[in-house]
Amino acid sequence: MIKQKLKIGLLLNQYNVPHWTYKMIENIQNSSHSEIVLVVKKEQNSIKKTSIFNQFWSQKNHVFYNLYSKFEQKLFKTDFNAFALNDLKKIVNCSEIIVKPIEVQNNEALTADDIKKIKTQSVDVFIKIGFNTLTGEILKTPKYGVWDYHHGNFKISKDTLVGVWEVFKQTYETVVTLRILSGHPDQSTIISKTIYNTDHLFVNRNRNNLFWNSKSILPRKLKELYLVGEEQFFGKLKKQNNEPFFYDNKRYTIPTNYETLKNVFKLYWISVKRIIKERFYFAQWIVLFKLESNKQMSKSFFQFKRLLPPKDRFWADPFIIEKNNKFYIYIEELFYSDNKGKISLIEMDQEGNYTNPEIVLETDYHLSYPFLIEDNNELYMIPETEENRTIELYKCIAFPKKWELEKVLLSDLKAVDSTIFKHNNKYWLFTNIHEFQGNPGIDELFLFYSETLLENNWISHPQNPIASNPSFTRPAGNIFIKENRIFRPAQNCSKHYGYGMQIREIVTINETEYEERQVQSIYPNWEKDLLSTHTLNHSGKLTVIDANISRRK
Repeated sequence: MIKQKLKIGLLLNQYNVPHWTYKMIENIQNSSHSEIVLVVKKEQNSIKKTSIFNQFWSQKNHVFYNLYSKFEQKLFKTDFNAFALNDLKKIVNCSEIIVKPIEVQNNEALTADDIKKIKTQSVDVFIKIGFNTLTGEILKTPKYGVWDYHHGNFKISKDTLVGVWEVFKQTYETVVTLRILSGHPDQSTIISKTIYNTDHLFVNRNRNNLFWNSKSILPRKLKELYLVGEEQFFGKLKKQNNEPFFYDNKRYTIPTNYETLKNVFKLYWISVKRIIKERFYFAQWIVLFKLESNKQMSKSFFQFKRLLPPKDRFWADPFIIEKNNKFYIYIEELFYSDNKGKISLIEMDQEGNYTNPEIVLETDYHLSYPFLIEDNNELYMIPETEENRTIELYKCIAFPKKWELEKVLLSDLKAVDSTIFKHNNKYWLFTNIHEFQGNPGIDELFLFYSETLLENNWISHPQNPIASNPSFTRPAGNIFIKENRIFRPAQNCSKHYGYGMQIREIVTINETEYEERQVQSIYPNWEKDLLSTHTLNHSGKLTVIDANISRRK
């Protein structure tokens, strides 16, 4: 039996909408889970014309911000302009109801006659694209509520300020919240919070990235509702909304002339300092290790010894296998001259004596993150092959140096740092996917599962992406078990790529549910020259990590 699609309604002011909204609606309209059945359009009142002088006078305290915003628009060009207008009539052809809202305590409500007309369409979800703050019966009319985006970390006086203060205040992350409206903004049901890295230099680029990236959030949640059903979907929402959330910032308004000058100067002074530093120093990834006689994972990073590469290359992403009383450490080795990663091997004995790296796997495209897995007495590697738009499985045909391509697990996707974990007779593939053009790939973690490692059909988890937060989405090494608890090392890319790590405990993992929680954060604090650390692995008595250090040129 084929499930009936979700019936979606749109609450619009007009059909000309920003391009990110257009692409979101197009995604829904072309999906197998939902269809647009109704447009509720707000009747537009005539707009009073304001003289140029009055316009200028009303903005006199914000002249510098307006000028800076226009300067940035000319400076920053993109192929993915989130705010370019597009006509929804090109893709939406359904029933339309024109309404004239009434004002109720500075909010908007629909009349009883309009509500009666809307109810005849049996809408499952309304998407709020236009209108002011809504109240009244319209919020209860659709079966699953009125869904609405809130962009940005802060409460603001105008939508045009979304993503502005995040740059001026140099926050690491900018948030998008998808919610079900209740009539009071502090009492809405949170469907999801998606977090992206803040652009630390350009306000307009941050705004553009934020809105463009968010276009996929709502369609994915509709798909999840369709796949797992009402009971499981809203059961999860009830659980995640049990905890109180407090807003501890002020309500932000348009930056004054003083605030604009102060913050723009701060932004460009940061850039100048970085340029000066790069004249004398460069960043280099290195490998670090520690041997423990009791075969426990080493946890005090200040005790680790460094493997320092020559200045013409870096070493990163160490993975270990122990055989024949030796440790075999596979790493990414990248020569700055060609900027293309290769997989190299370091051999280490039980006393910590090691060989120089030797290249064991090289292709025409970039390789990194040489994840290792043993299966049916065979050793396999899944290096990162994002540049080839594949997830490739290599088999070791002559240990430890000869590898050949065994199978392409997934293709036609830009995936990084793929990590497999075998649990409950299934193989669980964690990977970061750059799903859409314009979206930063490090922000979203996807999960697939299969009955066998060599499966042709890896099944996408219905909660995908299972995490959308640069603080913990990107894998950072092997998933490991301690005292019957499952731990997933994750990169913390909130400040910058590979800044630190989080240890996450996997609480639930099955074909319909996934849940994890934070256990600990790891930061590069144990030496002054450290910039980042983003891989952790352990085998026997050897623990390895990597770190990005600042070195004199």
